[in-house]
Amino acid sequence: MELKINDKIQNVDIEENMPLLWVLRDELNMTGTKYGCGVSSCGSCTVLLDGVATRTCTLPVIAAKGKEIITIEGISVEGEMSEIQQAWIEHQVPQCGYCQSGMIVAAEALLNEIPNPTDEDINTRITNICRCGTYNRIRAAIHTAAKMRTEKQKLLG
Repeated sequence: MELKINDKIQNVDIEENMPLLWVLRDELNMTGTKYGCGVSSCGSCTVLLDGVATRTCTLPVIAAKGKEIITIEGISVEGEMSEIQQAWIEHQVPQCGYCQSGMIVAAEALLNEIPNPTDEDINTRITNICRCGTYNRIRAAIHTAAKMRTEKQKLLG
């Protein structure tokens, strides 16, 4: 099966019902996307699927065929961290760090859809679970990233 992951074509010989998470981790050795709950509740397995934050631990790989898949490894471009990754560091969001890849991917999807989200937008759209409870820092980082994107767009015209 041919998959487009982080702007590259990957060919894998797998069963169509294998969850996308295991294709990424076990078949392609892309271990940034994490296994958490196995029932699509926690969000550690989140990737962008055609720009939509999608949980992959229960998603059959066949559902991703022909779609653009972006994992945490594809969020930074040419080695430069995205605004959300920069803001994550600035606000010292990670504690244990386990949820971070899925949380960052979900935040990217949010900012792509709503460039200047309110706290309510963040609370409603970011449903990933952080066991360490850094939700206030997560919200602050998302607001900072939104400002960074706006400033960058003004500079680029």
